[in-house]
Amino acid sequence: MKFKGIIKKAEGKFITRYDIQYETVDGQEKIYEMISRDKNIDSFEGLHDRKPDAVVMIMTDEPGEKILLSREFRLAPGQWVYNFPAGLIDEGEDIDTAAARELREETGLKLVSIDDHIGESYSAVGFSNEKNVCVVGKCAGEIKQSDSVFEEIEAGWYTKEEVRELLKTEKFAARTQAYCYLWSRN
Repeated sequence: MKFKGIIKKAEGKFITRYDIQYETVDGQEKIYEMISRDKNIDSFEGLHDRKPDAVVMIMTDEPGEKILLSREFRLAPGQWVYNFPAGLIDEGEDIDTAAARELREETGLKLVSIDDHIGESYSAVGFSNEKNVCVVGKCAGEIKQSDSVFEEIEAGWYTKEEVRELLKTEKFAARTQAYCYLWSRN
């Protein structure tokens, strides 16, 4: 595919919709609809040469026996979905600061340690260029309700056996489902 241009179609509070124009190998025009957190993409480089938008926290308890999952009412599908705690990185924040803040806001828990950062990945590569960084670590404290009335989140600790059962019956975000499947099998 050869990039030909990008046109902003609509700008919302959190996402902007674009049409990306490509030319196929046989000379046909291909218009690809996408959404982005970036409100000002005007070049091919702008599609991918950008900082991560969000952080995802893959957390276990301190002994590493339970994994932290959030059951959240997600507005787009209109149903409850299991996911890792996650959120946008605020202007001027580094990844670790955003992870600690989002973890506290969504679950009431304190980030105890960061064991690893999984490199940048795309949230929904089929229709968005939103990028994440996964922070792997440990957290502790008492789970509390999200401090935002705009998010319905029920955080909880789950054993490997409990995760295996959830995977059979509940809806998950894809990255969380894949990670939990592998984690629960070890």
